[in-house]
Amino acid sequence: MKRSKRIETLDKRPVNMDGFINEWPEMGFIAMKSPYDPNPSIRIENDQIMELDGKTRDQFDFIDQFIADYAIRKDRAIASMAMPSLDIARKIVDISVPRKEILQIVSGITPAKMAEVINELNVVELMMGMQKMRARRVPGNQAHITNLKDDPIQIAADAAEGALRGFSEEETTTAVARYAPFNALALLIGSQVGRRGVLTQCAVEEATELELGIRGLTTYAETVSVYGTEKVFVDGDDTPYSKAFLTAAYASRGLKVRFTSGSGSEVLMGYAEKKSMLYLECRCLYVTKGSGTQGIQNGSVSCIGVAASVPSGIREVMGENLVAALLGLECASSNDQSFSNSPMRRTARTMLQFMPGTDFIFSGYAAEPNYDNMFAGSNFDAEDFDDYNVMQRDMQVDGGLKPVKEEEVIAVRRKAGKAVQAVFKYLGLTEVTDEQVEAVTYAHGSKDTLKRDVVSDLMAAEDMMKRNITGVDIVKALAETGFRDVAESILNMLKQRVIGDYMHTAAILDENFNVMSGVNTPNDYMGPGTGYRVEGKRWEEIKAIPHIIDPNNF
Repeated sequence: MKRSKRIETLDKRPVNMDGFINEWPEMGFIAMKSPYDPNPSIRIENDQIMELDGKTRDQFDFIDQFIADYAIRKDRAIASMAMPSLDIARKIVDISVPRKEILQIVSGITPAKMAEVINELNVVELMMGMQKMRARRVPGNQAHITNLKDDPIQIAADAAEGALRGFSEEETTTAVARYAPFNALALLIGSQVGRRGVLTQCAVEEATELELGIRGLTTYAETVSVYGTEKVFVDGDDTPYSKAFLTAAYASRGLKVRFTSGSGSEVLMGYAEKKSMLYLECRCLYVTKGSGTQGIQNGSVSCIGVAASVPSGIREVMGENLVAALLGLECASSNDQSFSNSPMRRTARTMLQFMPGTDFIFSGYAAEPNYDNMFAGSNFDAEDFDDYNVMQRDMQVDGGLKPVKEEEVIAVRRKAGKAVQAVFKYLGLTEVTDEQVEAVTYAHGSKDTLKRDVVSDLMAAEDMMKRNITGVDIVKALAETGFRDVAESILNMLKQRVIGDYMHTAAILDENFNVMSGVNTPNDYMGPGTGYRVEGKRWEEIKAIPHIIDPNNF
């Protein structure tokens, strides 16, 4: 058959390397409006929910029971459920209806009703809703800080650069699980070199993650996963109740906690129960709300390839982000999994969160080249920093980052490497050579760094835990080796654990350790001329990109 050269050319476009599937509700491959989604309903007797979305209490699984008992305001339920879903949707985008009123209405509706509301909104309206409903007034951003070698010096250097560039939170994980103590330690030090007040976490097995947090080596937790069907929960050896218990364990030690969920996980596990991804994610978010945790990382996250394969999938991702905000949760809106071969498509996916702003536009922007990202690659990475900064400038949008100067980057990377070198020597851990520090100072990624003695590193990391080294030991080590400013920053982070204010919804810290959250800096958008506007000092900062023509030179 003779072929059209135009079609042959199009067939070779990167987007056609992506995977797509038609809707298949019986297996869960449907983003929104599955014919098997339940109809909204509620019945309350003796102050107890006896019917929820078509199920009577004796038919509840443990997710239904948890939601009924802990996630819906019974005093609001009858009035809220009586409101037509279209009316609620219109209130969400109506600039004359304040965020507080929407939160009150939504507090009384069920997961099926929530899905029905979201289905009434097109993608622009979802963005309008997010601009009004995000918890914190000023958007933020979070970085992934990892590398193939689990090199703690590189982690510290990348963390310092990421903090300098504006990330409010930084998250690491490991290629080799036993490296977790070193990675957490290096991330903590590097982040405070780049900018005081950056929150950090190490995403590993939950018992280890909790222990690192209790010891003061991390300041928040994020990878507490919840699911939309009982069978997926059971496969993970968990329940909503065990997740609520884990939240309490973190919170009791002053750690900020965020759950993780996202459409597509139930499809991947084979237990979607014919329901739409949106409805199942609504269940996840109601479990999150009921557990008492302040926020969620959602937006399909690592399952984005599933959601993106079906019609309306990216719209659904924005929809589930908005559901989180409607429930009053901090929303870290994903964008942290590379899902498409098409640069155009991955940028379009990110714009839905970038333009209205979310509490954390990325729950993992790769602040390293993607080959070093142990979270399987991010939608944007270190090679996209300039593009991202230009997009902020193009649209006068605050995406949480800022342009930096080369000399600033080199300086903080070197200082972070030297600080880790000093701490490792003081604590009797493995050697960090001057050559290794010099390499990470100028490195783009782990291909540019020197080898570590992995066996010695792992033995020392294990010994570090056996010796019960804590954040206080790190403060002492830094103070006594010439890094008193970094020591004071980490000490202030430890003090925040006692104060507890950064456990409020959508809390971040500025460089003076002031908390900015949905409580003391709530989103006050109500249409043109209101809410957060990119102006003044922040606008000047965003405009100052490199490679720019200065009119003063003519």
